[in-house]
Amino acid sequence: MLAIVCPGQGSQTPGFLAPWLEDSAARERLEAYSEAAQIDLVRHGSESDEETIRDTSVAQPLIVAASLLSAHGLGLRPGVPGEAAADNVLLAGHSVGEVPAAALAGALSEQEALRLIRIRATGMAEAAASTPTAMAAVLGGVDDDVLARISATGASAANLNGPGQIVAAGTVEQINALTEEPPARAKVVPLKVAGAFHTAHMASAQDALAAESSSFSPGDPALRLLSNRDGTAVTNGVEVLDRLIGQVTRPVRWDLCMETMRALGVTGVLELLPGGTLTGLAKRGLKGTASLAVKSPEDLDAAQEFIAAHT
Repeated sequence: MLAIVCPGQGSQTPGFLAPWLEDSAARERLEAYSEAAQIDLVRHGSESDEETIRDTSVAQPLIVAASLLSAHGLGLRPGVPGEAAADNVLLAGHSVGEVPAAALAGALSEQEALRLIRIRATGMAEAAASTPTAMAAVLGGVDDDVLARISATGASAANLNGPGQIVAAGTVEQINALTEEPPARAKVVPLKVAGAFHTAHMASAQDALAAESSSFSPGDPALRLLSNRDGTAVTNGVEVLDRLIGQVTRPVRWDLCMETMRALGVTGVLELLPGGTLTGLAKRGLKGTASLAVKSPEDLDAAQEFIAAHT
């Protein structure tokens, strides 16, 4: 069984789409994505510097577009299982990556996915600007001890990514307190993000998405789609949209997504562009499971062979 996964914010790097734009069809597709997201993804994916693409309002649509672009490069059509039987493929995305995963599963059209991410990204950027907040990865330690220490500072566990990696989010003061007094046998690493994502600090962004929910027409996924909320498969399109909206203020349970992958017998994890982060988590959380990350067009042939091998 194959798990196709889409990465979240922070996976982008300056110029990472430049090699993809050498193909005229890919450039045309990205231009269409730019129109839907109302942002110049061609420029940001090929020319903009690190500081520019770190901005939430830029990073999120850029990552969604990149995952969809690489999927097309692999011949994966949204909502269509292709030659592989639907029972042999599942989709999941980490945080913002859940949006392209939903599109590839057929729950949203690509245009809807890019419009949704424009609203999400703008709202989260505005929420982050309203109060000084931050995030930090807590690496190592005992999970229960880490969660207790995060709670003691008043911060929240925003991402539970797997054994030994929990991301805390809160005010700058709360994250500083966690950094100055980390949990036993753990290291706290501040993250270069603009705000406390997946916490109550993002409530206004969630409200903005909810206000636009009636303008979307979600369909039932044609492929198994795992939810960040609890790692379970969601089969109803309206519920997929509701969960995407609620995800803005709820923790990302990637650990539970990987548990479901293990239970279902996933043998291969393919991470779409910009790949690397989730295959790294899979090596620790799904030991013994093959993985491959798509980072450049040169990876497409190997990725297609990987798909064939695990479906």
